Amino acid sequence: MPERFTILGGKVHIYRRPNSSSWQCASFLAGKNRRTTTKEESLSKAKEVAEDWYLQLRGKLRDGELQGGKLFREAAKVYLREFDIITQGQRSPTYTRGQHARTNNYLVPFFGNMALPEITAGKVSEYRIQRLEMCKALRGKPPARNTMHQEIVTLRQIFKTALRHGWIDHLPDLSEPYRSSPKISHRAWFSPEEYKQLYEATRKRAQHPKQPRFQWEAEQLHDYVLFSANTGLRPDEAMRLQFRDVKVVEDEDSGQTILEIEVRGKRGVGYCKSTAGAVRPFERLKARPRPAGGPGRKGSRKDMGNWQKPAATDLLFPKWSRDLFKAILEEEKLQVDREGNPRTAYSLRHTYICLRLLEGADIYQIAKNCRTSVEMIEKYYASHLKTQLNASAINVMRPRPKKAVSKKGPRRVEAPPLADAM
Repeated sequence: MPERFTILGGKVHIYRRPNSSSWQCASFLAGKNRRTTTKEESLSKAKEVAEDWYLQLRGKLRDGELQGGKLFREAAKVYLREFDIITQGQRSPTYTRGQHARTNNYLVPFFGNMALPEITAGKVSEYRIQRLEMCKALRGKPPARNTMHQEIVTLRQIFKTALRHGWIDHLPDLSEPYRSSPKISHRAWFSPEEYKQLYEATRKRAQHPKQPRFQWEAEQLHDYVLFSANTGLRPDEAMRLQFRDVKVVEDEDSGQTILEIEVRGKRGVGYCKSTAGAVRPFERLKARPRPAGGPGRKGSRKDMGNWQKPAATDLLFPKWSRDLFKAILEEEKLQVDREGNPRTAYSLRHTYICLRLLEGADIYQIAKNCRTSVEMIEKYYASHLKTQLNASAINVMRPRPKKAVSKKGPRRVEAPPLADAM
């Protein structure tokens, strides 16, 4: 048991641990336990140091330099509990685990023992610096910008929890100092020539697969490329799509045969009208038999298992052939765009949006059809398309006033000497 003494009417405790020769002092002040070492082995000198230390704390409290209140770790605990209960069924398990990991692994170890009013913009900057230095020491490179952004978002959510409970009266400034304006990164897409190169390559692979057992996957991939580039669906929306969600209709406004799609994705239920180019791939998907037990590496051969036509509740794309898609991109040298951005299945959605803009479609109608906002399209798509610039509106010349002619007639100008003219 450590030796213990009290001074100043029990306001300050002095103790010494069994494995230490120096005395420690502690006091509860402004809603927080505070302790320090006296660095003294003599009890009488330790009492003097502890008394001076306590009086300094009282002076800081009187001048407003010492903040009290709820600790950060307590607010973080309340936040995680509320987040798990309130967002149950609305947030994915992966996102929820990420919130717990960011809070318990990084935020609480740094801010945990600080009172909430003590955490200022300067403390947040110290946290950023510590994370950068720690990652460079362990892995030789700083954390990704998105990683730091997610941690600051979690930190902001904890402060909002504290604000709702009345533990703080305002949110600290969490913005990144010294940051320049970020460059707008354009989404990777396929230009009209590259898109034609891609679907011709997938068509060739579907007609002549390298191995016969992969023919079904190759045919599905070819139709997926055409279907996505003509509907603008997100990859997760396309993978959730069932045959009963798609209807072939005659559009009254355009006079074309198109698809009306009931989309279920991250924005809930929405609707989409495709271009005419999506009809033929959908009809092939609907007529193509598939394995009764579901597609797989061993069950996709037509000489194994029962094959049947898809039902109304079956998925259009029960399997995403990521490896085959990457292999075709590598063969065609289409893995990245000219800015080095990797192309993925999402690039087909971006291709749809860009091609519609190139054809002069209304940006508001595109935003509604793609279940996004006009601001997102203007920021990531329309800003780098030359068709969005109207030369007739840019190259405007102000008419110049005619020079007044003198009543005496035009002034006679003598011709320059021959040497000057040469």
